[in-house]
Amino acid sequence: MRKQADVRDNNRITIIPEYGRQRLLNYAESFRDLADLFEEEEEFEERDRSDPYNRQDYLWQRRLQENQGLLAEHLKEMAHILTQVAKETYVYRPMGERRFRRMARLLKDPGILLKHFFELEHEDGHTEISLTMRIGSDKYLRAKDADRISAEDVADYISTALGIRLHAAKSGPLYLTPEWNTYYFLEEPQFQFLTGAAKAVRESEKVSGDNYSFWESDNGRVAVILSDGMGSGEKACRDSGRVIELTERFLEAGFCKESAIQMINGALTAAGQEENLSTLDLCDLNLYTGECEFIKVGAACTYIKRGRLVDRLSSQNFPLGVFERLEPEVLYRTLQSGDYVIMLSDGVLDALSQGMGEEVLPEIIGRMEYRNPNEIANQILTYCIRQSKGQVRDDMTVLVMGIWNKD
Repeated sequence: MRKQADVRDNNRITIIPEYGRQRLLNYAESFRDLADLFEEEEEFEERDRSDPYNRQDYLWQRRLQENQGLLAEHLKEMAHILTQVAKETYVYRPMGERRFRRMARLLKDPGILLKHFFELEHEDGHTEISLTMRIGSDKYLRAKDADRISAEDVADYISTALGIRLHAAKSGPLYLTPEWNTYYFLEEPQFQFLTGAAKAVRESEKVSGDNYSFWESDNGRVAVILSDGMGSGEKACRDSGRVIELTERFLEAGFCKESAIQMINGALTAAGQEENLSTLDLCDLNLYTGECEFIKVGAACTYIKRGRLVDRLSSQNFPLGVFERLEPEVLYRTLQSGDYVIMLSDGVLDALSQGMGEEVLPEIIGRMEYRNPNEIANQILTYCIRQSKGQVRDDMTVLVMGIWNKD
């Protein structure tokens, strides 16, 4: 198999060949040049705006200029994304002949033939194993459905051999076949997590204007995403649902979170400032390290519960779709085993303002003895509804994620 790149520093390699890396950088530079072209300010001829025709022409030109600005921002984001991809690296550990033969012998017992064996170390330190293999044809023909060898079975075999706990990547094939395929195995993260949710719909509506998602990636990351659409009802539900869907798609595609949010904001802004306002609250947790990134765009407070101690994270910026260029607030925390992240929509805090006020919520959360995230979410929601004397004047959503060591 041809080496993937010639440029190495202590076995650190780019994930794509050098010629491909350079092409990506050239594309990025082209996008930046196009963005500069669109950003060149045009001087419009001043006309008498009392004339309806002149006023209409002026407004059309202004709208065109705004759209060109949005396009320029998107081109810049694409250039940034391509540059980041081109610079991504792994630490590559070449497998010696002796180690390869040992792995081949191990897999031969259950009838598996091994062709290639690579080990990569990601930037955050966790290990990924790549095996190109197939099941022997005779073994495959004799096996019944219950006896088929799965990728998870192979993960068990090689975990014992390598001395690290591995699991099969979710994006890969589930079972081995007689054809050669490449299967990826990832080191199991340090932490496991549980999630919970509780919702209440505004009294006059049938559907909630809040939407949320718990999204987990192959590479040991989990994201909690919450969006509150402006107003309530079906329109707000569609708007916030679109934000959740786009955020998930960009994360799945491997986009940088900040770039993804800028592009989503640009799309909403182009559709009209007063039509698509939605908040975005994103919690991105690395299950290997416990490092957690919170990105808030017009979102309500987030709380981190550690025993009886409660950390309150807040933001003061505007929702998506208001300005062409966003300045999302990004906060960082390192979570420990037994911590809980609690995210709320605006309706929850509005309900509290009708009673004892938002200031009492950290104390209430700190006193809770529940360990199940669903119980915590339901208890918070119940308390807030009581504060508003049983009235639900706005959509209310409470999301909870708890993490624990696997050992």
